[in-house]
Amino acid sequence: MRKFLPLLFLILSFKLNAQAPQKLSASAIYEKIEKLNFLGSVLYLAAHPDDENTRLISYFSNEKHARTAYLSLTRGDGGQNLIGPEIREQLGLIRTQELLAARKIDGGQQFFSRANDFGYSKNPDETLKTWNKEEVLSDVVWVIRNFKPDVIINRFDHRTPGTTHGHHTSSAILSVEAFDITTDKSIFPKQLEYTSTWQPERLFFNTSSWFFGSQQAFKEATKSEKYLSFDTGVYFPLKGLSNPEIASLSRSQHQSQGFGSTGSRGSEMEYLELIKGSQPASREDIFSGINTTWTRVKGGAEIGEMLSDVQEKFDFTNPSASLPALLKAYSLIQHLKDEHWKAIKTEEIKSIIQACAGLYLDAVSNSEFASPGDTTMLQLEAINRSNAEVELTSIVLNPQNQVEETATVLPNNEDWKKSLEYKVPENATYTSPYWLNKEGTVGMYRVDDRKLIGKPETPHLNTVTFNIDINGTSIPFEKEIVYKYNDNVTGENYENFEIIPPVSIGFTEDVILFPNQESKNIRIKVTAEKDSTSGTLKLNLPSEWQISPKSEAVNLPQKGSSITYTFKVTPPSAQSEIWIYPEFETSGKTYKDEVITINYPHIPKQTLVIPAKLKLAKIDIQKKGENIAYIAGAGDVVPESLRQIGYHVSVLSPATISAKGLAKYDAVVTGVRAYNVLEELRYKNDELMKYVENGGTLVSQYNKDRGITVNQIGPFPFKLSYDRVTEEDAEVDFVNPNSPVLNTPNKITKNDFDGWVQERGLYFPNAWDKNYNTILSMHDKNEEATEGSLLIAKYGKGYYVYTGLSFFRQFPAGVAGSYRLFANLLSLGK
Repeated sequence: MRKFLPLLFLILSFKLNAQAPQKLSASAIYEKIEKLNFLGSVLYLAAHPDDENTRLISYFSNEKHARTAYLSLTRGDGGQNLIGPEIREQLGLIRTQELLAARKIDGGQQFFSRANDFGYSKNPDETLKTWNKEEVLSDVVWVIRNFKPDVIINRFDHRTPGTTHGHHTSSAILSVEAFDITTDKSIFPKQLEYTSTWQPERLFFNTSSWFFGSQQAFKEATKSEKYLSFDTGVYFPLKGLSNPEIASLSRSQHQSQGFGSTGSRGSEMEYLELIKGSQPASREDIFSGINTTWTRVKGGAEIGEMLSDVQEKFDFTNPSASLPALLKAYSLIQHLKDEHWKAIKTEEIKSIIQACAGLYLDAVSNSEFASPGDTTMLQLEAINRSNAEVELTSIVLNPQNQVEETATVLPNNEDWKKSLEYKVPENATYTSPYWLNKEGTVGMYRVDDRKLIGKPETPHLNTVTFNIDINGTSIPFEKEIVYKYNDNVTGENYENFEIIPPVSIGFTEDVILFPNQESKNIRIKVTAEKDSTSGTLKLNLPSEWQISPKSEAVNLPQKGSSITYTFKVTPPSAQSEIWIYPEFETSGKTYKDEVITINYPHIPKQTLVIPAKLKLAKIDIQKKGENIAYIAGAGDVVPESLRQIGYHVSVLSPATISAKGLAKYDAVVTGVRAYNVLEELRYKNDELMKYVENGGTLVSQYNKDRGITVNQIGPFPFKLSYDRVTEEDAEVDFVNPNSPVLNTPNKITKNDFDGWVQERGLYFPNAWDKNYNTILSMHDKNEEATEGSLLIAKYGKGYYVYTGLSFFRQFPAGVAGSYRLFANLLSLGK
């Protein structure tokens, strides 16, 4: 009988960043052995980050010990950001890392397609047209052929188009179609240069009473044999947590969406409906009838017997006692002819062997960044903390394949360290998110390298391979090069070692608007990513735009130093919109990229290398009033945008709001979802209404009905809904063409709605008090018109405005008409 030592599962281990060396407790080693002995896989499939059922992912990974993965077709680029100003591609990068953090907790793997989350879609026809159905379908097939799941589970129902987000239904439609074609060699044949065909055994729909409208209807439906049900509320003694508690910790990683979740204990039933494939013999086990033992691979029976013995005899007080059997099993796995399971189980057992030997291996750069051709110093470390005979035979620096012979015995608990120079190859590519390296379309990211498709992030090619001999068995352990530093508060910190350009060039703004012919300054920040950076910074503009100076000499002596250069730009007299791109010339080379870092405590720091660009727009715009108060909501750039057109904007803390204090402002604006995220507005909304009553103008941007902090947002009631217009080019009609909002100080025409991005607006009111006037009417194709996008009421001496129009998306894109319309809203009553 094995010795059993229950260990408390440390929640803090969830917070270790992904770059730190893995340090497994004895209980975690044992759980990895359980997974090593299970040869079954399940793929969960949906559309967005947050669509996944973390209870099921954790259950299959931790209770069934199956290889479990989530394929999210998009990276959530089209949503809102509740933790910062990043939207679109940068938000997608944040949500990618949030999903990886979630999988680290629940034990799953993560995949993506090339589909771009272009925003809300009302039906799958629109979604699949914008995405390019054939390409996304090929990505789904590609992931299935590589991951080779026995079972696929869809989050959504393919049979109910139009009842939910079009992305949701599309994910299920593509999954159902892929299930039938993954074994056909004539479909996407180029994939077979890198992988092989595969036929999953079963396809399920993860259903619930929500999809049936009532508990009774759901109860009746699930009596059918095609429905499986099982309790996912299991408790894991080795972790000290229930499965729902793990699932809630996982879901709480979606911080940019505000999905913090409280764990629960006790029974949690889940239901699956069989859509395709064989009927399981047991209605409580999706793997029933599927061989998930080592006997499913030729030559695996002996390995299975050996590892079952390891599992039975595992000594929690001395994991290294399992090394002899594990090393023998490792050698047998290397002779398997099934390349799929050979690769998977090789990596799994290597991780277990390393942990049982207490083998710590680390390759740390003395610099966080390097550029192609640079040389950095590496600090290598290796220590064996077992009585096994361990020798470090050699070290290989990759991708150069530079071999350093060491032939060093690693005695028990004696630390080995060595410093080495590491030269980054001249042709090294930047370690930026691969799906952002080339410009795609509205619906699709462009990825030319087939082998990258599906991966959650760009593989780090700068690694060190430690060739280790343990008791006569040679095993290579490859470790990513990382950067490590000590913080006086948080202690030891790990970050990625990134390859970036030697210089970063970035504009301090994304858009600069010229409401008249007055000149404005363009500021460009140049940052040296290596010592002794010098060159020439240039901007090339069309002849009708004037710029001074034409170029600047740059001299930055130290790495990390930066200078912001100012160029004076004068616009043409006519309306004009252009993009400009800077160039930095040095030593015969030209650099045009900006290095952006995104840093939040719940995810690893991210580095993004993208072409630097700036939009200049000469627009015809007038305004009344000067001073605007802004109450920030869930992250947007509206204050900065209003400053662009000449307003003085003060961002106020809700705690300071009073009608008397607001009287000095020409208008007050509440930010996106302010009434959802600011609890203080529960107590301050009356002061805002007094401000309006006394003659002020208040503009409230969109909120969601769920989680409103006040009983009534405006001075008169209106009801928020899920109404939205998702087509950014949807026809707009003027309900009240004589309204001041459409006439002063700017004459608004339908041309002002040209060039809008992602959508017209969202969460429009669908019922309102008679005191509100409607201004605009709009609708998506084949839908009835809605007039709730813009409501205006006279209240006392002032004006109250509620708008679901997505100004927060239009402003960063420099959409001139959105600025003109918003200026009219702020000018009401002036």
